[in-house]
Amino acid sequence: MFITVHLPDGTSHRLEALEGWRVMEVIRDWGLPIKGECGGACACATCHVRVKQEWLDKLVPAEDEELEMLDGAFNVEDRSRLSCQLIMTPELDGLEVELAEDSLAELPPQPVAVGG
Repeated sequence: MFITVHLPDGTSHRLEALEGWRVMEVIRDWGLPIKGECGGACACATCHVRVKQEWLDKLVPAEDEELEMLDGAFNVEDRSRLSCQLIMTPELDGLEVELAEDSLAELPPQPVAVGG
């Protein structure tokens, strides 16, 4: 299974995903810059994504807890979801999401090569 993640800088990344994994975990484990500060406990909104319109009907509807967290996020749209609440299933193979700007983590500085 795969998901495609579109970043605010215009780049897109096709990521392999495993059934039962949270979309946030897939994004994080492939090294993309998602905050996900609460680690998937639905206790923050730092894994906010916007789901491509054509996928919305295939998702399990958001529960009250997720909707409350989204109320505190910036630039929320009708297609906004918390990626920690999206669980990969075969029906979601090919899912496309856009990482919200407020969910971007700072990338660690690139290591400096020291040679002799």
